[in-house]
Amino acid sequence: MGTFKSKQTLKIFTTCFAISMLIFSCKTEEKPPNIIILLADDAGYADFGFNGSKDLKTPNIDKLASQGTVFTDFHVSAGVCGPSRAGLITGRYQHRFGAEYNENPVPKSEIMMSEVFQANGYKTAAFGKWHLGYKEAHHPNTRGFDEFYGFIGGHRHYFPDKEVKNNGNSMQRNGEYVNFEGYLTDDLGYKASDFIKKNKENPFFIYLAYNAVHTPMEATKEDMALFKGHSRQKLAAMTWSLDRSIGHVMQTLKDESIDDNTIVVFFSDNGGPTSNTSSNAPFKGTKGTEFEGGHRVPFIIKWNDKIKANAKYTKLTSALDLYPTFLKAAGITEQPKNKLDGVAWQPYLNGEIDEAPHKQLFWRINPWSAVREDSLKIVRAGKFGEGFYNLSNDIGEVNNLIEENKVTFERLVKDYEAWESEFPEPTGIGRSPKWEEVKGYMYQDMFNNRPIRIHSPGQLKAFKEKLKKEEENSK
Repeated sequence: MGTFKSKQTLKIFTTCFAISMLIFSCKTEEKPPNIIILLADDAGYADFGFNGSKDLKTPNIDKLASQGTVFTDFHVSAGVCGPSRAGLITGRYQHRFGAEYNENPVPKSEIMMSEVFQANGYKTAAFGKWHLGYKEAHHPNTRGFDEFYGFIGGHRHYFPDKEVKNNGNSMQRNGEYVNFEGYLTDDLGYKASDFIKKNKENPFFIYLAYNAVHTPMEATKEDMALFKGHSRQKLAAMTWSLDRSIGHVMQTLKDESIDDNTIVVFFSDNGGPTSNTSSNAPFKGTKGTEFEGGHRVPFIIKWNDKIKANAKYTKLTSALDLYPTFLKAAGITEQPKNKLDGVAWQPYLNGEIDEAPHKQLFWRINPWSAVREDSLKIVRAGKFGEGFYNLSNDIGEVNNLIEENKVTFERLVKDYEAWESEFPEPTGIGRSPKWEEVKGYMYQDMFNNRPIRIHSPGQLKAFKEKLKKEEENSK
C-alpha cells in the first residue's frame, strides 16, 4: 500500500477532460469528486423501472437513471456474489488471485480501490455486505476503509438479531458487534447518510453494498401492505425499500450541496436468481450461470453537469472498469502494482476512441465458462453442452450456431483458452457436488430452450426419480 502514498496528503490535479457524452471537468485546486458505489444484491435486470419494469416500483432509482447515463451492455466479472465483488474492488479478474468461488478471500497482495483512495486523502467507508474474507487480515478496516458498518458474510436477516453474536453474519461496526433498529435496508442508507454529513468537507469514497434483494425474503409489514395481492409481493416490497434507502442517500447529497461533485454508480452484483422471483428478461440464465442473465446487470452512472443526463451507452463494458475510471476522474495518476484488467472509460466516451472499451470479456466458475466478442457469445458447460450465439439478433441466446460457424467458434475457444492459461488452477471450495449436479441439469434445459426443471439440491432426489421413470416409460 505504501506504493500509493502521495507526497502530499491530498493531491491537487489540473488536467481537465472535455467530454461530449461524459464530461469529466475540473478546475485547478478543485476538490476531487466524491465517489459512491450503490450495489444491489441478486437484483434482476428487468426489475427496475428504468429497465422496463411495470410491476416493481423504483421511483428514486429511475430518477437517478434520468439524471445520468444508463449502460445497457454492462457486465460483472462473475455470476455469483463473492467473485463478482472481488473483481469489482480490485479491477482485476478474480481468477488471477484465487477468488473464483464464494468464500475465497481477496489476498493482501491485491490492492483494493479503497486502499488507493485512502492513501490519496479520501475518507472511506463500507456499509453492508462484505463477503471478501472472514479473517482479520481481510477485514474492511484493514483493506482501506476508515469505517465499516455491516456484516462479513454472504447473507443475513433484515431485522435486528434477538441477541448479538460473534459470527460472520452478525452486524458490526469496525470490528465491534452491534445490533440495529428497524429494517436493515433502511438502516444502511441512514448510516451512509450520516457518514456523508460528517465528511462533506473531504473527498470521500463510499461502498454501500446492500444485501437487498438477496434471500431471505423479508420485508416490513408496511411495505408488504403496499403490494397486497402482487404476484411477487415480497420482492416488490424489498425493492421498494431498496429504492427508498437510495433515495435517502441521494437526498442527503443534495441537502449538503455536494451532489454536483459526487459520482454515483448503481448496479447489481450479479443476475437475479430464481429463489427471489427476480426477472432477468430479455436474457436467458440466472445467477450462477454464464448466459447473459447471470452477469449482464442494470447499471447507472451519474455526475451532475459532467455526465449526460437521460442518456444510454450501448457498448460492451465491465465492472472491472470502475477502478481505473474512478482513479482517472480523481486525478490519481499512480497505478496499482498489479496490472488492472479494466480500462478507464473517458477516452471511449469522449470520442477519442470510437470502439467499445472491451473487444472481449471472459467468465469462468469452473467448469462453467463463457466469452463475449462484440455481439458473439460462447457458453460452455463441459459434458452438459455448449452454445454459440449472435446477440445482435438473438439476445435470448436461443439459436445455437456452432454448426454453421465452426471456424469462428473454434477461434473464440482458443481465445478463451489463452485467457484461461494466464491463471493458476482454481483453489478453494466451489458449490457442493449436489449443487453442481443441479447446475448441470439447469444448463441442459437452457441449451435446449426449455423451462428450468430443477432449482436446488433439495429437489434432486425426486427429480432423478422422475427422470428414471420417464426413461423407463420411453423404452
